[in-house]
Amino acid sequence: MSELSMFFAQNVACDTTEEFVVSQRFKDKEGQPVAWKLRSMTEDENQECRKAATRKVKGKSGVYTSEIDPNDYMAKLMTSSVVHPDLKNAELQRSYNVLGAEALLRKMLLPGEFAALGERVQALNGFGTDMNELVEEVKN
Repeated sequence: MSELSMFFAQNVACDTTEEFVVSQRFKDKEGQPVAWKLRSMTEDENQECRKAATRKVKGKSGVYTSEIDPNDYMAKLMTSSVVHPDLKNAELQRSYNVLGAEALLRKMLLPGEFAALGERVQALNGFGTDMNELVEEVKN
């Protein structure tokens, strides 16, 4: 096997999935906390999240620049990584009286739970930096 072959697509570990207990508030029939299933994503998927969270903002001199909303970007990154529960499920969204996966996630979780999920998703996707550093990297 050549040294280059270890980088061939068929030799690389694909999506990483893991279970993570986001909150002690979601319990199964036995009263045990339910783990959420999370997955890693590709850079193409990450770019879609970034693009969806980018807005054109008019500057002082009338010039438009692209600006990423870090909260929107993080919510999109999180919802793209959550496999279970299905945040796109209409019945689940109706139960919280919201439309959209990001809105559902914000409604389902307490602020600390939301932050913990965000940290776990970032780690799962290979981000070793905090969100502020990530936003600065994305801007450049």
